[in-house]
Amino acid sequence: MAESRTSAEGGMETSYGFREVAEGEKQVLVNEVFHKVAKRYDIMNDVMSAGLHRIWKDAMIAALNPRKDPAYTVLDVAGGTGDIAFRIVEASGRLAHATVLDINGSMLGVGAERAEKKGLSNNLTFVEANAEELPFEDNSFDAYTIAFGIRNVPRIDVALSEAYRVLKRGGRLLVLEFSEVEMPLLDRFYDQWSFKAIPQFGKMITGDAEPYQYLVESIRKFPNQRDFAAMITKAGFSRVTFTNYSGGIAALHSGWKL
Repeated sequence: MAESRTSAEGGMETSYGFREVAEGEKQVLVNEVFHKVAKRYDIMNDVMSAGLHRIWKDAMIAALNPRKDPAYTVLDVAGGTGDIAFRIVEASGRLAHATVLDINGSMLGVGAERAEKKGLSNNLTFVEANAEELPFEDNSFDAYTIAFGIRNVPRIDVALSEAYRVLKRGGRLLVLEFSEVEMPLLDRFYDQWSFKAIPQFGKMITGDAEPYQYLVESIRKFPNQRDFAAMITKAGFSRVTFTNYSGGIAALHSGWKL
């Protein structure tokens, strides 16, 4: 079924929501979505999560607990608008350095502008590149974070392998992503919210429902918590765990390079 979740064996590389597309086509289509929503990205996340994404992101940073150390470096992938990177820098007492990497220049432009307004530009570097081919040397970062971005990467296994490569020994991977709701009544409500309400709200906010339709479909295609944890383990990470938020609407996955 086109609507069924992909497994730990893959399938997201040719899945544009519920549509099957040619290999190599997904990235172009995803780029178009994020060019459209870049200026309203925070509003988009509020719509997608009913505002809960802010609480989940704060919990992610608490789990990371970045060191208050100018030598501490984090790579935040698919984080163009800076939402996670800003939180990390602030949690470190404005001492850590975060490299924000995104394949979408529109998103990075929003992030750089916000960093300047917040006075955080000295703590941040913005890099336009692909998560599947990171332009960094091996063993470069203390942590790798990605929030609500991994499901938009066509070859997730390749991105996870790249995450492992650029992390230092003892480095940590944290992935926050929408996941599979594990509460029977909540999953029905969330399905109705996702497929009926979110695209309509998206159309009201941006004048275009299509990006939101893709985003809710991509959530349903993404591997469930256990399958995604298996993919992280397969990439070489140790002590792989996940924590459900809001009944599994989102989940925080953790792994260590030991």
